[in-house]
Amino acid sequence: MERVLGIGGYFLRAADPDALSSWYRDFLGLDADENGTWQQEAGPTVFAPFPSDSDYFGSPAQQTMLNFRVRDLDAMLAQLRGKGADVAQETQDMDGVGRFGWVTDPEGNRIELWQPA
Repeated sequence: MERVLGIGGYFLRAADPDALSSWYRDFLGLDADENGTWQQEAGPTVFAPFPSDSDYFGSPAQQTMLNFRVRDLDAMLAQLRGKGADVAQETQDMDGVGRFGWVTDPEGNRIELWQPA
């Protein structure tokens, strides 16, 4: 059986695509080239459908949530707060899985940040 090899891209609508790309570069360090290609570090990727009535993504209008792996969650959240990003106050710890925090981008998309265990 043929199967997928990994995530090939993540695409989202934006009122101002250039400004949103700049935010991801300047706030999260996502250094994509002019075609949007970003060479990420190797690591696990979770694929997990959620119930349609889940409030985990923030706004009920948000149908998907991007999750980025980070090396140091506390340092990343402090960096984002220092730049004036909309960072959730709470974090979550899951035994054997890791720590989670959240930031909302300028277009209102909630993003999860994950420091694996």
